[in-house]
Amino acid sequence: MEQAKKRILTGDRPTGKLHIGHYVGSLQNRVKLQDDYETFILIADIQALTTHFERPQLIHDSIFEVAIDNLSVGLDPNKVTWVQQSHVPAIHELTQIFSLLVTVNALRHNPTVKTEAAQYGYDDMTYGFLGYPVSQSADITFCNADMVPVGEDQLPHMELTRKLVRRFNEMYAPVLKEPQHKLSSCSRLMGLDGNAKMGKSLGNAIYLADSPEEVVRKVKSAVTDTSRIKASDPGHPEVCVVNKYHQTFTPGEYENICEMCRKGAIGCVACKKILAESLNNLLDPCREKRAYYEAHRDEVRDIIKTGTEKACRIGEETVEKVREAMFLKV
Repeated sequence: MEQAKKRILTGDRPTGKLHIGHYVGSLQNRVKLQDDYETFILIADIQALTTHFERPQLIHDSIFEVAIDNLSVGLDPNKVTWVQQSHVPAIHELTQIFSLLVTVNALRHNPTVKTEAAQYGYDDMTYGFLGYPVSQSADITFCNADMVPVGEDQLPHMELTRKLVRRFNEMYAPVLKEPQHKLSSCSRLMGLDGNAKMGKSLGNAIYLADSPEEVVRKVKSAVTDTSRIKASDPGHPEVCVVNKYHQTFTPGEYENICEMCRKGAIGCVACKKILAESLNNLLDPCREKRAYYEAHRDEVRDIIKTGTEKACRIGEETVEKVREAMFLKV
């Protein structure tokens, strides 16, 4: 008898198109894992509202963009289940239950919440923003995920989820699965401007949807070694953004590029040209798939709808066990 595949859950906030930072941090890993795991991808529209509640149209439009970005990099709709978060009642019920098991102080001291609050300029956090890690815990547990691929910045959320699951199971009954995490080998990509993080809100990203010309233009704008005046001047690759990208996207030539830079044997213009070619070679197959799904948006809608219906059935099974454990069934 064939053993059932373990289940993973990952997801994206639909607040705009995804960029190459998302690709190296998560998407390429999803493609590798889809054959070995039952994969659920959550389109976290409710979580997106915690920071973009004044822009619901952006979130609506981005649901399709995020789905197409995932499909374009090679995720197979026959192997992957797409889930629209707002349409799964079990997530909202579990969020309410988990909120009873965590203190406000614990959420206020969550490192990721503190970092994101500073990023968005939130001196006084809304209830929804402060509590979104609780909702994330419900996202993970509604489908009994075995594993969650994450970047380092999401580890505090994973630890909270495990604590909530353990507390629930000890207090009521052992009905929820305690998930494990899988850390990405490249969890963060620096922005083109030298910012420590590439971000949609920072304007320093190369998007998966960018044309070849846009990629070339953006790479040309990337920050390099400001101490180099002439192409023949010895460079310092360790301070260069483009060099960091070569390490990820041109690994076979990385050491040689570093050596030539230090010797002044390659200028920044030529170095950027090599990077732009590498990025476009990576994105060209994605552009073909993107063109197909852009022309077949009804198919994308059906993929999301079918996956969400499946998620609702699984979620209802989970909350039935939760209700029974808490004596909430009549």
